[in-house]
Amino acid sequence: MAMSETDQTIMLGNAAIERSRERRRPIGTKSMALRRQHLFRKIGRICMAGGAVLIAAALFGMLIRPLGFAGVMAVTLLLIGVAILFGKWPPFPEPRQADLPKADLKQLAGRTEIWLEAQRPALPAPARQLVDGIGVQLDLLAPQLQTLDPATPAAGNIRKLVGEDLPELVAGYQRIPAGLRGEAHAGRTPDETLVGGLRMLEREIGEAARSLAAGELDKLATRERYLQLKYQGLEAEDGGDAPTS
Repeated sequence: MAMSETDQTIMLGNAAIERSRERRRPIGTKSMALRRQHLFRKIGRICMAGGAVLIAAALFGMLIRPLGFAGVMAVTLLLIGVAILFGKWPPFPEPRQADLPKADLKQLAGRTEIWLEAQRPALPAPARQLVDGIGVQLDLLAPQLQTLDPATPAAGNIRKLVGEDLPELVAGYQRIPAGLRGEAHAGRTPDETLVGGLRMLEREIGEAARSLAAGELDKLATRERYLQLKYQGLEAEDGGDAPTS
């Protein structure tokens, strides 16, 4: 039995709501920490600006003339305006793919989580589950990055793994037209290549976190073998069947 237009509208609406929920759902604690820091800064600005308004109003009332009812109302409206202004500005700086390789090493895990959270709804279900797992591994890696010297080879390898290879795998998949993602190329579909790549990266990030925690920095310098297999199926599919962006 054919679906009515009303049923189709309801189904599309439910799908949009589900995508919105997926978009907001964090995959790790470090992305939540960055968003909390931004919120606390906003609250601090609101308090400082509101305090300045109240001090100015009190000085005006003491030195010039009493505020009166109209003055009190004006101050109240000004406080509301300050709260609205600083509640919306500045907006949270959503990271772009190009920003991740240059991100502060201490914030790299959290900012990568935020970027992945934005891409997650557009990925197939198996890939979304792996993205959740990568969020867990990034949470494990983040404490090690707080004390890691950015000038060391280990830091460079981490930045390449988390800030370049992981985002490029996801972005490369998204550049392929949706209708071609289920078609096999060189024995694998782009969906399968994406899932395989994410599984490999999840493992590599976990290994990097454990190596750093154990102080085994030399191991990170030798964990580049996966680059030899760097998403060959995905790149071939992207280059052969879809225009590059």
